[in-house]
Amino acid sequence: IIVENCMRRLAERQHQLGRLLTRAERFETVFEGSREVRRATLFGELIIMIVYLPILTLTGIEGKMFYPMAFTVLAALVGAMILSVTFVPAAVALFVTGRVSERPSPIVRWAERAYLPALTTAMHNRAATVAVAGALMMVTGAMALRLGTEFLPSLDEGDLLVHALRIPGTSLTTAIEMQHALERKFKTYPEVDYVFSKIGTAEIATDPMPPSVADTYVMLKPREDWPDPDRPKAEFVEQLQTDLPFIPGNNYEFIQPIQMRFNELIAGVRSDVAVKVFGDDVEILADVGARIETVLASVPGAADTKVEQTTGLPLLTIHLKRAEMARLGLNVADVQDVIEVAIGGKAVGQVFDGDRRFDILVRLPEALRTDLDQMKRIPVPLSSSASSTNSDVVPATARAGFIPLGSVADFEVAPGPNQVSRENGKRRVVVTANVRGRDIGSFVADAEQRIRDQVTVPPGYWTAWGGQFEQLISARQRLQIVVPVALLLIFGLLYVTFGNVRDSVLVFTGVPMALTGGVFFLWARDIPFSISAAVGFIALSGVAVLNGLVMITFINKLREDGRPLEEAILHGAVARLRPVLMTALVASLGFLPMALATGRGAEVQRPLATVVAGGILSSTALTLLLLPVLYRLFARDRGEGGPGATTSR
Repeated sequence: IIVENCMRRLAERQHQLGRLLTRAERFETVFEGSREVRRATLFGELIIMIVYLPILTLTGIEGKMFYPMAFTVLAALVGAMILSVTFVPAAVALFVTGRVSERPSPIVRWAERAYLPALTTAMHNRAATVAVAGALMMVTGAMALRLGTEFLPSLDEGDLLVHALRIPGTSLTTAIEMQHALERKFKTYPEVDYVFSKIGTAEIATDPMPPSVADTYVMLKPREDWPDPDRPKAEFVEQLQTDLPFIPGNNYEFIQPIQMRFNELIAGVRSDVAVKVFGDDVEILADVGARIETVLASVPGAADTKVEQTTGLPLLTIHLKRAEMARLGLNVADVQDVIEVAIGGKAVGQVFDGDRRFDILVRLPEALRTDLDQMKRIPVPLSSSASSTNSDVVPATARAGFIPLGSVADFEVAPGPNQVSRENGKRRVVVTANVRGRDIGSFVADAEQRIRDQVTVPPGYWTAWGGQFEQLISARQRLQIVVPVALLLIFGLLYVTFGNVRDSVLVFTGVPMALTGGVFFLWARDIPFSISAAVGFIALSGVAVLNGLVMITFINKLREDGRPLEEAILHGAVARLRPVLMTALVASLGFLPMALATGRGAEVQRPLATVVAGGILSSTALTLLLLPVLYRLFARDRGEGGPGATTSR
C-alpha cells in the first residue's frame, strides 16, 4: 500500500512539474506519500495482529496445529511493520530515479472501466444496494445454520486399521488362527498391498490388550495401482464390512491408523464418538450401555457401533465342600495349595539369561487346565493320620494317601466381568461409534435427542459425550470468549484511527460481509464447519477490516482537502481500487493452492483456505461497492454533505 501510494504521488508530481524530480523533491514526495497512508497501514497491521491473538489461546491438539501458523504470521507482520516505515520508503526514494508513469496496466484499466459504472449505479440506487447486501447476509446466515460441524477434517491416510474384537477368554492360539484367516482374506483384494497384525500386549506394555483383541493394519496400494483408480475409498471399506463377517465370534471396527491413535489420545477411545455411562453397579451400566448401543446404531451415519466388553469372560469358580473336607481331615489351605500349583503355577526356581531373571513355574499343561473332567481328577494328598484313623469313611481310591479334587470341590464355569473401567474415580461403560457420510456435529445432535427420548437412565447414573466432539465443544467455548474480546479491541483501534464511531462502524461492517463469502464457499464445497474453518474466519476478519480502513482514510483525506462529498467518494473509491485489488489478489491467490489441493493431508488445511479465499471475494465487493454507499448514507443522514466537511481528526 505504501509503495503504491508513493509511486502514484511521484507520477503526479512529475506530471505537475513536467520534468524529473530532484533528489530532495523525491525524498519530500515519498515522505508525504508515506505519511498519507502510514496511519492506516500501521493500524491495519495492528488489527491483523490482534485478529491472530485468539489462535494463540487454543490448547490441546488444535493449539499444536495452528499455534505455529499464528506465531509465524505475527512475527512476519512485526517485521513488515518495521520495514514499511523505514526501509520501504527509503528504498523508493533512493532507487526510483527515472520517469514514473502513472499509466495503469491493461488489467487495472479494465477493472477501472468496469468498476466506475458499477459504483455509480450503486450510489444512485443506495437503498437497493443495501437491501441486496442485507439479503445476502440473511441467506448465508441460513446456510451457516445448515453447515455441519466437526472438530478437524478427516485425513485420508491411504491405509486402514481393522480393530478386531473377539469373545473374551479366547485363547492366544485360537486368536492367532482367526487372525491368519483374516489376513488371508484381506490379501485377496487387489487394492491391498500387504497386511500385518498386533495381538495382545507387548513386553513394553504401552498399549495393553488381551489376546481376544487385535489390530490389523491393511496397507493399501497407491491409487493408480487399483483396478479402478476412481473408486472411492469409502466404497472399498463398505465392501470389506460386507465380506468380513464370515468368521464367527468376531466384531470389527474400521478406522485409520493415525486417526485411531488421535482419537485415543484426545478422548481415551478409538472411535469418533463415545457415549460414557457412569454409575456404580456393573450390571446396570452394561444394561444401559446395551440400550444406548441399539439407539446409537439406528442414527443415520453410525458405523461400527459397539459397547465396551465389560462381561463375558469365562471364569472358573471352585466351591470347596467343607463338610466333606472335615470328614477327611483336610483343611482349606491344603486344597488351595493343590489348586494353586495345578492352575496358577508355583515358582520353584529361577533361570538367568544374562542380566535378566525368569521364574520357573510348575503347573499343569493348558490342555488339562481347560478340561474340567481332568481337573476333577487332580489328586489331593491326605495326611497319614487321616488315612489310618478314618479308614472306614475314606473312599477306596483315597486309601493310598490321595483323594480326587472333585470329591471335595464343585466346579462351575460362568461368565464374569471382563474389565471394570473407571474415569475420575467412577465406574463407566463406553458405547462407541464411527461416523461415515455425515458430519459429527449433526450426528451427535441427532443421537442426543434419540437417546434422551428412548433411553431412561436410572437415578445415580449419568451419561457424557466423548471423542472428537468433546474437543470441538471445548475449543468453541474458548473461542466464544476470546474472539469477541479481539473484535472489541479491533473496534477500539478503529475508533482511535478515525476519532468517531460512524467511520469505525462502517469499516467494521467488513467483518460480517467477509463471513458471508466464507460461509457460502464452505456450503458450495460441502465442507463442514471445523476448527480449521474457524481459524480461517479469524484470519479473514483482519484482511476485511484493512481494506475498508484504507479506503475510508483516503476518502476522509479528500474531504479534508475540500472535495465535495460525492466527488470525494467516487474519486477515493476509484483511486483505492488498485491497492484493494492487490491486497485481495495476493491473499486469495496465496490460499488458492491450499483450497484446491488434493494430495495427502490437504483435507486439514482446505477449510481454512476455502474460507479465506471465498471471504476475501465478498469482502472486496463490500469495500468497493457497499462501503461507499454506506458512507454516503451515513454522511447524508448526519447532514455532512458540504465541501470541506471532515470526518476524522
